[in-house]
Amino acid sequence: MKRIVFGAMLVFLAASVPAELRIPAVLSDGMVLQRGQSVAVWGWAEPAAEVSVAFGGQVVAATADAEGKFMVRLSGMDASATPRSLTVKAGTESAEVKNVLVGEVWLCSGQSNMSLRMEQSGNFEQEKAAANHPLIRMFLTDMVTSREPQADCSGAWQVCSPETIAKFSAVGYFFGRKLQQELDVPIGLIRSAWGGSPIQAWVPIATYGKYPLMADYKAQQDAAAETFDEAAEAARHARAVEIWNAKVAEAKANPATAPKPPRKIAHPHKSHKYPANCYNGMIHPLAPYTLRGVIWYQGEANTGTIEEAKLYRHLLEDLVLQWRKDWKAELPFYAVQLVNYMAPQATPVEDTGWAFIRESVLAFQKEVPDTGMAVGIDIGEADQIHPLNKQDIGLRLAQQALVKTYGRDGVAGGPIYQSMKREGNKIVVTFSDVGSGLMAKGGEPLKTFAIAGADKRFVWAQAAMVGDTVVVSAAEVPDPLAVRYAWADNPAGCNLFNKEGFPASPFRTDNWDPLPQPSP
Repeated sequence: MKRIVFGAMLVFLAASVPAELRIPAVLSDGMVLQRGQSVAVWGWAEPAAEVSVAFGGQVVAATADAEGKFMVRLSGMDASATPRSLTVKAGTESAEVKNVLVGEVWLCSGQSNMSLRMEQSGNFEQEKAAANHPLIRMFLTDMVTSREPQADCSGAWQVCSPETIAKFSAVGYFFGRKLQQELDVPIGLIRSAWGGSPIQAWVPIATYGKYPLMADYKAQQDAAAETFDEAAEAARHARAVEIWNAKVAEAKANPATAPKPPRKIAHPHKSHKYPANCYNGMIHPLAPYTLRGVIWYQGEANTGTIEEAKLYRHLLEDLVLQWRKDWKAELPFYAVQLVNYMAPQATPVEDTGWAFIRESVLAFQKEVPDTGMAVGIDIGEADQIHPLNKQDIGLRLAQQALVKTYGRDGVAGGPIYQSMKREGNKIVVTFSDVGSGLMAKGGEPLKTFAIAGADKRFVWAQAAMVGDTVVVSAAEVPDPLAVRYAWADNPAGCNLFNKEGFPASPFRTDNWDPLPQPSP
């Protein structure tokens, strides 16, 4: 919490002294500039001051406006692994940014599975020993919320090494490492993520008027703020810390039994769950730092109800459109579809928030240009919302980028449902992204397929691959109308893949209302 408050103070103090030459935190030592595009360099100086920016043989001039803000754009540059300095001058003042490379820059955002550090992920010691990658740099934003869009954030660039890798985003690192290996250029990664944050916190407040559910969410947060007692919460937290300290002391003989430290509950208006707070404090300040694109791992906090999970499709598009507007660029955007989690599937179809939010991401990547999806339905853990396998998620995101953004040959991911047709008592399902062919990972039969007729009662189905299609049937359903695949929180054992090793996305061919949920 101290770091959050301190970061907010830095932003406030920096914004209050525009007369001094200042450049934003993201323009700092160790950064990577985007190759092949005009690169934004901006900051604040004395109003009307003449400003010059020099880098790589270019010198570009600008005049600060009435509020002291200036911005220039460097012409597009080739990738360079040679460290150089960028210099900004305004009158008698100057600022130098050292150890600057030119390559590919990606923003890594979302909630805990994106912010999860390398030291928390699987196989860390081996990964740490091999993490000598000076051409990979990561800017780690501090966690700062704001009810108003901020001009700057706080954070720092780190050069990837065994000594620094522990705090890197695991998903971001594995994504960036694959890009660096394939593209052979410097890679810059900006991690701006916060565990537990819903998508509502990452979109601007103007979005809320469009959707009653969003307006209700904001109203609930505001109502909670009216009755929130910060002094009482501080006292409660202090007592909880005392109890925790005592338990930690008791657990010295067996540290594994030590409890987690208690969290202090933030005022709703200062929370990372409040509408637009993360956008204002952690996304808006980064624009217009020139990017190639965005990777996104978020959604767990929006699975509470099916209604919210279905709305996620539209909120994600709104987020992408707003961020593209902020950057004035059609940024490619690659999202992670939520992995399998909780109790293994027990019935043919389980209508849950997790199933429907996966469908929202599937629809989003089909319908919004320059987007994609990394499917993780095979790598989750029943009792762990933060699965240790971040390697495959990072690699699958990188594959989306390599094929769709960088034009590499190959398939971007796993099979995606395209269409169905009924043939007698069977349904034939076709897919895109089949690559060199479909396969049942681990051997046939295909699992977790379900089929239903007019009564909308799904039963387990037999499914067989015929060429690049899957033929689905069940003796109990002589007149089938719909098929679903891996439609549950944790469809353990789902095994439809392409031969390139990418899993098929869960899907349904119907648009029926959710099934009645069993009573608790």
